[in-house]
Amino acid sequence: MTNKANEVLYIGVTDNLEERVKEHKLKVYPRSFTAKYNCDKLVYFEEFIAGGEAVKRERQMKKWKRDWKVNLIESFNPNWVDISLNWKLNYNKLR
Repeated sequence: MTNKANEVLYIGVTDNLEERVKEHKLKVYPRSFTAKYNCDKLVYFEEFIAGGEAVKRERQMKKWKRDWKVNLIESFNPNWVDISLNWKLNYNKLR
C-alpha cells in the first residue's frame, strides 16, 4: 500500500485482502503505520495458498531497497492506480 503521493510504501500480509484494505482506508487502527502515513492505496499484491509462504515473502520484501519495490510495483501497475477502486467494498461492515 502507498499514500496519495506514492512516497511511502507499506508491506503487509493478511488472510483477507478486501477486509484489510478497508481497514487501511477507514483507518480502523489510527495509531498504525498506514494511518499515520495515509497509506490507503493498494498498488500491488501477491496471492499465496500457504500462509507461511506469504509471511516468508513479506519478510523478504521488507528487506528490499525501495528501488526494487518500485520496479516490482511498476511491472504490475505502471501508473500506480489504486487496484481496490474497482472492488465493491462494503464500508459499512468490517468482518
